[in-house]
Parts: sequence; C-alpha cells; structure tokens
Amino acid sequence: MNTLGQFARAALVSGIVFAASGAHAAGSLDLNLGADAMQFEAAGEITQGVALGGGVINSEYREDATIYHAQLLGVQRNRDRDVGIGARWTQFDTDYGNGGGVGLGGYGYVYLPQAPDVSLGGYGFYTPGAVTSGDLDDGYEVGVRARYAFTPNVDGYVGLRQAAADFDNRHGSRTLDRGAQVGVRLSF
Repeated sequence: MNTLGQFARAALVSGIVFAASGAHAAGSLDLNLGADAMQFEAAGEITQGVALGGGVINSEYREDATIYHAQLLGVQRNRDRDVGIGARWTQFDTDYGNGGGVGLGGYGYVYLPQAPDVSLGGYGFYTPGAVTSGDLDDGYEVGVRARYAFTPNVDGYVGLRQAAADFDNRHGSRTLDRGAQVGVRLSF
C-alpha cells in the first residue's frame, strides 16, 4: 500500500477514535517525520484518565515496513508529568513477515521546573511471543523525546525511535525502523 493509502487508513482510525471519545474528552493528533519514516497517531480520552488511541508507522529503513497499533492506556497529565500505561495491539506488515500481538508498555515525560514548557521522556511497548499471531514471534518499539510547548495546545519535539520484530521464518530478528524524527502534537 502506498503512503497516501496508509495515511487514509490512519485518518480513518483517528476518526473512529474521536467518535468513540466524544466531543467533551481530551484528544491529540501527532505527526512525526524522519529520514526513512513517517508516523501518525491519534488518541482521545474515552473517560477521565483512560485514553484510546491508534497510529501507523511507515518505514523504509531497510525494506518496506508498516506498523499499525491500537492502544488503551491509563493516563495522567499535570504540570509535573505526563504518563500513560496500558496495553497495545501491534500489527506488523513487512517484507520480512506479517503478524501481530498484544503487548504492554507506556510513556512518561517530566516537565522541567526551570523551563516548564520543556518536557523530557520516552516510551516503550513490548509484544511477547505468548500473545502473537502470524509470522511474529515478538516485537517492540522504544523512543526518547524532548518536547517544547509552543502554545498550550501545540508541542513540537525531536526524538529517536527504534522498532524491531522477530519473525518465525527464515528472516528472524529485524530492525524495522531506527533513527531521529521531528514532530508536532496538537492537543484539544
């Protein structure tokens, strides 16, 4: 599928997320770009402290790889920190193999007291082999970011990400995306 088709799929996912979350709940849209990859995510609170989200990474790091995810997280954001912990379904569609599974993980950012518009942190999600399907044995996505709040509703950030999967076929373990990205997140 081409990048435009993947973007359309991600837009559909985001529409479903926002319809489920209702107009009164907090939500966000996130887009980041790297030398070999593009990622789009959307999330919305379905009730106070519980967020439903989804996204897609399209990477040409080594070969074509598309990684979709849907997640349900417990979240908390205040002036000191922004954290979320929960479950994520990740689906890998790659030149090396296809498959998906349920994993656990989360994210965490702390706001610097000396510079309250700056936050530092990261995220990680791991899908173990016990709960996978298709060619997937296990997989993960991890990243670190430095964010700056340009306005109360717009964050810009720079970061590093790595996504990898181990497939139950002749290809074995493969890094599917690795590198720096720059992004923007709109909150409402």
